[in-house]
Amino acid sequence: MKDSIIQKQKLHNKPSLKKQIKKNKIYYSMIAPFMIIFSVFTILPVLMSFLLSFSSFDMLQFPKFIGLSNYINLFLNDDVFLIALKNTLILALVTGPVSYLMAFVFAWLINELPPKVRWFMVLIFYAPSISGSAYLLWLLIFSSDMYGILNAYLIDLNIINTPILWLETPRYALFILIIVQLWLSLGVSFLAFIAGLQTVDRTLYEAAAVDGIRNRWQELWYITLPQMKSQLMFGAVMQITNALGIGMVSVALLGFPSVEYSGHTIVTHLLDFGSTNSTRLEMGYASAIATILFVLMLGSNLVVQKIIKRVGT
Repeated sequence: MKDSIIQKQKLHNKPSLKKQIKKNKIYYSMIAPFMIIFSVFTILPVLMSFLLSFSSFDMLQFPKFIGLSNYINLFLNDDVFLIALKNTLILALVTGPVSYLMAFVFAWLINELPPKVRWFMVLIFYAPSISGSAYLLWLLIFSSDMYGILNAYLIDLNIINTPILWLETPRYALFILIIVQLWLSLGVSFLAFIAGLQTVDRTLYEAAAVDGIRNRWQELWYITLPQMKSQLMFGAVMQITNALGIGMVSVALLGFPSVEYSGHTIVTHLLDFGSTNSTRLEMGYASAIATILFVLMLGSNLVVQKIIKRVGT
């Protein structure tokens, strides 16, 4: 009873939203430009896409409301979408967790190096994610003629007699996409983990040693990871987004569309219906695809956030 009375008094004494804004108007004015840009170019397009997903819209006529028809057609009549959904989930389940662990492990190991060596290694590991010629390298490796790097190597070792059509054979498609995506995955998350490791208070390790922690694994679980929860959360969001948003890798390596849709993903299916280069321009249908992708990303992020909150507990 006493606790409820105290809680009611706190709620009563809590300043209203209007008073809080007036009190902190300087801070609100500083974040206002970002919030305006974020609302106009992120929140508003997401809301518009969600609304358009319930319509038939070809960009020439006004959207016509058709209810759940786009979603019904996607799951019941669009076999290519089901292939894209399966491929996306396989790629996400493999590349998402693996790339997340790779980014953290490499960041953890590199953080132990001397400063000059550390930043050189950070550049080496981060460079593939921002390199414009990254796809060209893998096209040379998996080239289908005898001059392709992988084919030439296998022929020299007498493992194969004739070149393998790596990029034209459906059974190799997902395997190639996984390899390339993992190679490209040490991007922003990797930098976030490096930054997080740099901010961990070193005196905590000394205090932990007094309390009974005796090895690096215990230090990692009970000190390092709990101190990096914000970076771990940010890295998880980025890796999930990248894993579920695979599209350009498939287009660059396997073509558009890929042979027998072997490398087709939700993003490439979205491009097929909603890109300005597409002859379909079924924007309502494309919006439904985008909404499903958004729900997948949001749901995955919520699950991962719950898992990360338990780290170190």
